[in-house]
Amino acid sequence: MSLCPPGWLKTPMGNSYAGQLRTTRFEEVLHNSIEASLRSNIVVPRPIFSQLYLEAEQPLAAHTSRAENDDEDEEDGSESNSPPLLYQMKPPPEGCCTTDGFCQAGRDLRLSSLASDPLDILPGFMLVGLKSPSLPDNLLVCAVDHRFLPDERGHNALLGFSGNCMGCGEKGFRYFTDFANHVNLKLSTQPKKQKHLKYHLHRNNQGALVKGAAICWRGHDGRIRQIGPRLLEGHVTSDEQSSNLLLLQPSHTPANYTASHTNGLPQIADTPHPLTNGHNAIPPIPQPAMNHSGPGRPSTTGTQTNVGPPKKRHKGWSPELASNVVSENTVKMPPSSSTLLTSTAHSSTTNGARLDAATPMSSSQRSSTTLSPSGLSVAVPDQLLRTCGLQPVIFKGHGPLPRLTGNVSEVLVSSLLQSCYLSSQTLPRVYQHYGPSPIQPLSTEMQILLTVYYLVQLGPDQVPLIEDLEQIFMRSWRESHLSEIRQNQQPQTPGSQGRHYGIETPPTLPGLPQHLSLPYQQPLTPSQLPWLAQLAASSCGVGVVVFGEHVGSLAQGLQLMFCKLLEGGFQNTNYVVIIVTVSGQETQSCVIVTGKHQCRALAESMFSPSEGLREINHQLSSGETQELIQFCNSLGQEGDMDSLLDSATLDSNEPSPLSSSQESTDDKSVKKTHSPKDSHSPKERVLATKETCSEYSVEWREVRPIQLAVARKLLSHVCAIADSSTQNLDLVSFDRVNFLILVPPSEVTFQQTVLHLWSSGVLQELGSLDQECASQRDAERFVVKMDQSAQVQIDTLIQEAHSNSYTLYILIHDHAHWDISSASYCNSESGLGLVDQLLNSRRVRDAPNILILHVTSFPFALQTQFTRISPYNEIHWPSSFSNDVDLYHERTRYFGVSELLDSTRSGGSLPLMRYDSSFESMAASLEERFPKLHSAVIRTTVLIHHYCIALMAVSGRLSGSHNLHKHSSVETLGIVQSLLSAAQQCPTRHGHMVLLRIPSLALAAWAHRRLSRVRKQLGLEEKFEIILGNPGQPLNIGQSFVDQIKIWLKIQEADWVPRTYLELEALPCILILSGAEPLGESLPRSLKYCDLRVISCSYLQRTTLEQELGLAAYLLKAESRSPHNPGPGSDLLESDAEKLSSTDNEEEEGQDNGKNSPPSSNLPVQSSPDIGAKSTASTQNNISPKAPKSTKASTPSPSQTQTQLAAQSTSQAFLYPQPSFHHLSQSQSQTYVQAQQVPSQNHPVSQINLQSYFHQVSHPQLQPPLPPAQSRRHPSKSTSSGSLSPRASSPHLNCSWARGVSRPPSVLLPRSLYDIITANDGSGLPRCTSFLPHMSVAWVSSFRPLLSKMMTCTEQSLYYRQWTVPRPYHMDSSNRTEGRSDNFHPRRLLLSGPPQVGKTGAYLHFLGILSRMLIRLMEVDIYNEEEINLNAREDGVQYSTSNVLWPDPEIMKTLSFDYTVHDPKYDDISFVYCPGYKPVSDGNTMRQEDVCLRRRTTRIKLSKYAAFNTYHHCEHCHLYLGFNPRYQIYESSLHVFTFTHLRLGEEIQLYFIIPKSKEHYFSFNQPGGQVEGMRLPLSTDRSPDSIKSPIFTPTTGRHEHGLFNLYHAMDGVSHLHILVVKEYEMAVYKKYWPNHILLVMPAIFNAAGIGAAHFLIKELSYHNLELERSRRLEGGAPAVDVWPFVILADDSCVMWNAVDLNVHTGPVEHAVSLKQVLQHMEACPDLSHYGLCGMRKWSSRVLTAPNQREPFSRGHLHDFLLLNVDRSQNVQYDQNRFTCHDVDFTLRLHSAGLLVCRFNNFSVMKKQIAIGGYRTFIIKTKMTDVPTSVGPSQYICAPDSKHLFLATPAQLLLEKYLQHTSYKLFPLSTKNYEHPVLSVDCYINLGPEVTVCFVSSRPHSVNICTKGLLFSGLLLCFADTFVTPSFLKNFTFLKGATLCVISEDRSSLRQTVGRLELEEEWRFRLSDEFQTANAKEDRPLFFLTGKHI
Repeated sequence: MSLCPPGWLKTPMGNSYAGQLRTTRFEEVLHNSIEASLRSNIVVPRPIFSQLYLEAEQPLAAHTSRAENDDEDEEDGSESNSPPLLYQMKPPPEGCCTTDGFCQAGRDLRLSSLASDPLDILPGFMLVGLKSPSLPDNLLVCAVDHRFLPDERGHNALLGFSGNCMGCGEKGFRYFTDFANHVNLKLSTQPKKQKHLKYHLHRNNQGALVKGAAICWRGHDGRIRQIGPRLLEGHVTSDEQSSNLLLLQPSHTPANYTASHTNGLPQIADTPHPLTNGHNAIPPIPQPAMNHSGPGRPSTTGTQTNVGPPKKRHKGWSPELASNVVSENTVKMPPSSSTLLTSTAHSSTTNGARLDAATPMSSSQRSSTTLSPSGLSVAVPDQLLRTCGLQPVIFKGHGPLPRLTGNVSEVLVSSLLQSCYLSSQTLPRVYQHYGPSPIQPLSTEMQILLTVYYLVQLGPDQVPLIEDLEQIFMRSWRESHLSEIRQNQQPQTPGSQGRHYGIETPPTLPGLPQHLSLPYQQPLTPSQLPWLAQLAASSCGVGVVVFGEHVGSLAQGLQLMFCKLLEGGFQNTNYVVIIVTVSGQETQSCVIVTGKHQCRALAESMFSPSEGLREINHQLSSGETQELIQFCNSLGQEGDMDSLLDSATLDSNEPSPLSSSQESTDDKSVKKTHSPKDSHSPKERVLATKETCSEYSVEWREVRPIQLAVARKLLSHVCAIADSSTQNLDLVSFDRVNFLILVPPSEVTFQQTVLHLWSSGVLQELGSLDQECASQRDAERFVVKMDQSAQVQIDTLIQEAHSNSYTLYILIHDHAHWDISSASYCNSESGLGLVDQLLNSRRVRDAPNILILHVTSFPFALQTQFTRISPYNEIHWPSSFSNDVDLYHERTRYFGVSELLDSTRSGGSLPLMRYDSSFESMAASLEERFPKLHSAVIRTTVLIHHYCIALMAVSGRLSGSHNLHKHSSVETLGIVQSLLSAAQQCPTRHGHMVLLRIPSLALAAWAHRRLSRVRKQLGLEEKFEIILGNPGQPLNIGQSFVDQIKIWLKIQEADWVPRTYLELEALPCILILSGAEPLGESLPRSLKYCDLRVISCSYLQRTTLEQELGLAAYLLKAESRSPHNPGPGSDLLESDAEKLSSTDNEEEEGQDNGKNSPPSSNLPVQSSPDIGAKSTASTQNNISPKAPKSTKASTPSPSQTQTQLAAQSTSQAFLYPQPSFHHLSQSQSQTYVQAQQVPSQNHPVSQINLQSYFHQVSHPQLQPPLPPAQSRRHPSKSTSSGSLSPRASSPHLNCSWARGVSRPPSVLLPRSLYDIITANDGSGLPRCTSFLPHMSVAWVSSFRPLLSKMMTCTEQSLYYRQWTVPRPYHMDSSNRTEGRSDNFHPRRLLLSGPPQVGKTGAYLHFLGILSRMLIRLMEVDIYNEEEINLNAREDGVQYSTSNVLWPDPEIMKTLSFDYTVHDPKYDDISFVYCPGYKPVSDGNTMRQEDVCLRRRTTRIKLSKYAAFNTYHHCEHCHLYLGFNPRYQIYESSLHVFTFTHLRLGEEIQLYFIIPKSKEHYFSFNQPGGQVEGMRLPLSTDRSPDSIKSPIFTPTTGRHEHGLFNLYHAMDGVSHLHILVVKEYEMAVYKKYWPNHILLVMPAIFNAAGIGAAHFLIKELSYHNLELERSRRLEGGAPAVDVWPFVILADDSCVMWNAVDLNVHTGPVEHAVSLKQVLQHMEACPDLSHYGLCGMRKWSSRVLTAPNQREPFSRGHLHDFLLLNVDRSQNVQYDQNRFTCHDVDFTLRLHSAGLLVCRFNNFSVMKKQIAIGGYRTFIIKTKMTDVPTSVGPSQYICAPDSKHLFLATPAQLLLEKYLQHTSYKLFPLSTKNYEHPVLSVDCYINLGPEVTVCFVSSRPHSVNICTKGLLFSGLLLCFADTFVTPSFLKNFTFLKGATLCVISEDRSSLRQTVGRLELEEEWRFRLSDEFQTANAKEDRPLFFLTGKHI
């Protein structure tokens, strides 16, 4: 008979229907299936639904009718064939180009025009030819992201569009419609990329851009569009699975073993591993395959499974995933073991807390849990637990559950399944916006059927998991409404940021039949449900029983279930499903769990963690565990364990076998005649040892580079808060930092944080704290345990914060996921809720100087919809490596959870994370024997029993100890053997740590007592320490071990004791870590084994699992790269942070994580080398004569040897449980067995029978281990490449500890957790990542997508923020009701990173650099330079009175004018000639380019009267922050102000931008009308609250850094401040300074210098003065009384100082406000007599100079000027000048006879600002905008020559040329002060080597006496009519002196030469005419040079 019935493979017509939707009626298919099942001899019938739906193979002809419109329908998701609607193009913006072939910017896009042009293409983009209907003969060139284009087969095009315009260069078009508008396609239909993107473009051999291949938009769409969605979701039939499984799946990946038969046998997928229980092997229950391939049937190839992206744009999909769809999704996931149908939490609410009746029901509870109609009840039989040995769990399903009566205490009832049903039937809001919709939730019948299918697929040891069932429901629902979901799948969730995580179809989920719930299926009817459910259940025998055919009610079904349960009918049944389908009523159901293992697991999961611990304590205290302990103590034929221990005696004269065999060579010289009890202390032993361990070093106190990087990221986020417009943090107002670190109530964690704090040096760095910390004890006041004592310290800090507003307080909440309970839900005794009570209090929240930093490795519970932390304030720990490149150059490498998972996938080495099958078998058998005891009690008892037996067996002190090994497991024996032998290999007895994690305090205390007693009886008290890690108690270490640690750490303090686990480095010990969860304790690097075999398997949240695994996190030495290198499919949990953060590094978040990389060849092959040696040494045939007598036997027979080999290889298999055997193919299994066998001459491994080896796996037996010394002499081959390879690579390492720091610890897990953690979900991530993140949160909806493997940490945060909500007892649950729009606390940060990675060191360093930054913010770099050329000062008349307040004009006229420039910034300019002066040249002149580099600055702390830039925020000067939404919205208006300037001969049009709040400073012709001018006060006005002079500040390029905030400088008084900006900078200055008045210069001045700005200010001010006088005259007031002064201030003036003359101490300088300075100067009685006033520039040495003490002087003024625009009306600034304009203006002002006065008692401090300013000039060419290095000689050229033209103003080129080359132009003037160059009417810098003599040609001007002075040159710059030949004849020149005449053009140049008759005395040549290197349109300047005759 054929094994594959014909009806299963062929239709009646012989065509393959697999994958085709058949027209056969449902009943006919059902009948045919049942008939085929009866005729077939296959045990597993084929599920009926697989016959109803398609498979991947479909003929293309079936879809030709749709092929024409596929492209159009694909984009919008519509299946309609209706005619296209008319499309109206969006009208182009006004003024845009609309010409065909051109973009809206007017750039040509035609291929014919761009063929030879160089085009700049961004990476990842391709040039594409765009077809325009209006240009049929041409193509338009555009650049499109290749991901949105199909490949050569027409596949893998991401929906949507991303393109750039190749004409104007505009980038970032995200919609093709927008792009079509931009390139002027002018379409009448909806633009679609499939229609218009036609051809690829490429360059031919000549480099021309030509049309290439057509873009393949249609490929194989006809077939793929139909099957694509299902294949993408993982719909591959078992034919495809079986044919492709081994190809798609790496051999080392844990997946399902599929036996590949070639003899026509059906393929059975997902065969469970044979279950071992003691010595009996349970045969596997066959699971149904999804399909069976018959001979000749072609299976679908893998090419069609890679169908590309989803059909709607979804940012969560990456093109890189396309190649992994097959490998990730088509392989069915292995069934995970021992997972729970509780959503991982305690049992009070849905998905994790206990539901209404989730505990054993007492009689008082019976009535309260009644949910059924009155009269229906079910009696629970008596003695149910004793009779059946289990406590059934009833899951309520659909319909009311009957009331239970009788023995209800032995039945558990849970509503979790019912809640899952209800959640899966509640459609999300996104599908409720469309009115009547075809989208409907899953029907009741489909939910029940899917539940049955899920239960059928569970293994006999598995417990159902609600997450799996929920995902199955969601997958079935999505596939049922695939097209509708895609139409409605748009981002709808408000507040979702970044990538949208909407509803998407997940890949294959475990437990979901591949053939269920495809589109267009016929609805299930209630009558069909029982048949289908029973048919599905029949595939697993009696594992799942369905009551449905003859059950009329749930009560009847429950009664029937109880009867059969008592009769023993459910011995092999794990689940009973009751289905009630009565006509006219709703379908009802419930599920009863009857499997013993499942009932126990579910019952324990219904307790909360605290309730579970109380139950354990009760069982221990009540004596219920005595029978278990006695049972474990019995060793069968070997007797009782306690009696063996009591009989243990030690020979005082003979060392024990352990000590003698492990004695090192050096130790043998020390004769040991004492017993261990009488032996020397470790301190004496170490001192007596000649050698010391040179390899020991403690490095955990160092700060690593990555910690510095994280600290800087924290600082940048704090600065971002301060820089934001919300004013939530004013960093400038703080001058110091104080902090408090909050840690969980663990004494070790507390002391550990104190140790880190003290050793970090932070307390010494923050020296401004009130008290100095003299010792580590003093540092404890900065760390607080979150217990009841924390209230006082936090209250003290809050009070200090309120009283010290200038101190920034940082509250660091470390291990922040520990206490997130709401204070209102917790009592004071529990110790929970303190964080909510203290940190979330209003006093802390509203304090502006308190910043909160949450630090955690598991931030998920703080990332909910109501979180208080903004996503922008999250800092994620970066990865140290990117593409295997070390980014931080660290000496260590982090080994975390991801690497542990990778070690389970590498097929060539022992996985670091594994389970102990021997231990699991014994624990399972005892759980069945003691059903009333908690599993934690049983597992802990078994584990400690194993450790005790191992100590007895390894110690060698018991006779017959060689027989004890069979009572322990191989793993435990190896751990103990390694622990005892490690210290013997190091001369100073360094060893390693073994961690036992026992959550229950009571069990941990019992384990500590038990192990200590065994250790003492065996005399091993000096070999290793046993430490009880109780969170509430300090460490307790034996004194001898303390002395040993003090010697290692070189500690001299007599009373020192270790207080942290870190200080136990290299101490051989067993640490029993207790507590419900780890509380942040760091473990030393000597940790070698992390034994988690007894941790709870009941609470499956992501946080719970990851923090237990985080105990094994490790920092390896950088040399050992292997453990970090992730293997294929590296599943990176968020807590390992393998991807960079986005808030800070979003550009790397999409990087691949080595999915396709080969497995690492250098992974740690053996974390415990001694175990491997010992385990295999017993396989040697030669037995040492020193071995115990019982081990000596005659040479075994061949059969006996073969049996021993098989048994020993079995123990190797448990040490190396690499891939489980059901995960490997047959050949792989054979290879694996061969690798694990020990070579033997008599019995080669190849002769060992595979089946016998499988049988031997369940009978682990060990030979007694030989002494390690002998093991080292005879290493077996199986360990040479495994355990001994690290030693071989480092042969000099004798210390076991030194070898261990390069290897991460091994982790032992319960089998159930191991299966969960190592299994992947459909997205490729570990299944634990899809669990509920924390018990205090809940999922928003069942309709959520899975986490994606490509998500970064930032995206995972956004995922949890969108899909989780806090439960009522979560502290954030109240955050939604506090009335804020965003609910984010503005000063709250979250730092997340992997466990044990160094977060404490990072945030401690952050405190240090934050303190330094605050000090830095309070200081600025002030120019501190002495005045130059002081030796040239003439000893003339000085101001006689030094303490006079104001200058007297008459006295000032008697003072000589100081022509010499003393400002240090002009150190490189020409000296101004003055008779009687003699400059002293130092011969070290500097060029101007070097001046800024060498100028001296001093750091000065800002005073309270300083001017600030835009980064300053405080509530006092908020008027300068107009963009702050908290305050009024500052509206401003644009006004035009026009006036005529006679010199320019044209009107000047200026623009004023005036805020509404500043309009009172101006006069308008009408309210809101045109500006008539600025209002000016009268000279007689006196007001202490205002400044009369308008302040003008010219600025460019300093919108952020300019010091325009004068609020503090003015001390809050009213003043008019106007910023003078260039037109192109108007918008940016308005953005940053919205409450400032802006004066916008005309566009012609965009390239002008500072001279133009001052020119416009002065002319505007004078014109406004005249207008104001006219207005005053019209009003009857005298015109002369209008205030004529304005202030010209530089944008870098930061502070002002005044000098007080003290008779006793001399002059003292102190900071004053600008208000005080200006009011003093404005109050000068005779101020109107002065044309210009100013002050000196500050210098720290000026007061010590004797010649600087006169109060007033006449000379040059700079930077801060008080200008009298009335008296100086005839002296203008030169609007063309770029440099030295103020020197030129002052000289001309003085020559006009106006008084210039400098107030020397005032000084201005100038801040060094490296950005912007008028002194920043860029010389660039016309060819490119990139600055080029152009020498000064290229600034000029001969007229009409071919020269490189420069895009620089002509005046600037001329000034720079004269500055740098005038020593060549005026050779007689070089370093010749006595013969200067005569400069008429202007001062131009000719360089420091040339002296300039300034004279004015104006009549009645004041000039120096030049009689008898011979000039070496003449400079005539734009000579006007005042310069005449007779004027020039007054001066005498040297023979050969140089003449330079400068004019605007060649014509005026010649006219000037002729008018001044220069040819009479000067000789000219044609070659002496030059022009600036400007193009003609840029109006170059011309100059002519000549020589004096």
